[in-house]
Amino acid sequence: DKTAILYGAAGHIGRAVAQSFAREGARLFLAGRDSEPLEGFAEELKRFGGRPEIAKVDALDAKAVEKHLAATTEKAGGVDISFNMIALQDVQGRELTEMSLEDYLRPIDIATRTQFITATAAARHMTARGRGVIMAITATPSRLALPLVGGFGTACGAIEGMLRTLAAEVGPKGVRVCWLRSAGSPESFEVKAVDVDGKPSGLSDDGYMDSIRQQTLLKRFPKLAEVGDVAALVASDRAGPMTGAAVNITCGQIVD
Repeated sequence: DKTAILYGAAGHIGRAVAQSFAREGARLFLAGRDSEPLEGFAEELKRFGGRPEIAKVDALDAKAVEKHLAATTEKAGGVDISFNMIALQDVQGRELTEMSLEDYLRPIDIATRTQFITATAAARHMTARGRGVIMAITATPSRLALPLVGGFGTACGAIEGMLRTLAAEVGPKGVRVCWLRSAGSPESFEVKAVDVDGKPSGLSDDGYMDSIRQQTLLKRFPKLAEVGDVAALVASDRAGPMTGAAVNITCGQIVD
């Protein structure tokens, strides 16, 4: 019976999280820059027991986010969970020395802007009520030295740094802040060679993916359904003592 706003709900990760939340009985408010993909997905969610409502919201627009949050609060009586999973438009498969400044900065700018906008908006609302959970998703390049990830690793590191600070500020007011750190789920992208300027980079071909898989302790990647299920656990009261934390879902690629 918790109310959750999911930004980027039409993406692969967003859908997996929404399905898990729906099965657990959450009231879902799905937000995306384009409402059309959300409409069909909202119908699908009904078979999981969901009660989704959709809205066209640009998560990089502070006024739009505030307006949607206010409308959701008025309709639902409050928001318990805010989870931002929007895409970062990152360019990968190219060495930094061959990358333009614009391509490097784009995911960093998007990540820091959108997470700051949605997380702080939620925090203002949640601290007034004395409860709530703010969530995000990052990936292993935030911690590991991996080549060819462009600005994505920097973006993930920036998200984690900002959320640690937020957790310290809102924790005494009853609000938790956590982020899932994933090794990536191949179900969410095509496994094929990536060409950069006409040259194969080897970023996501079968050989590269297998080398990453072998670096994990479980010798596999997290499934999208598992990402959704862990998200539901972290958002629930069962994870009450957990805040300011990266939730490790890397299948052992990172060992804490």
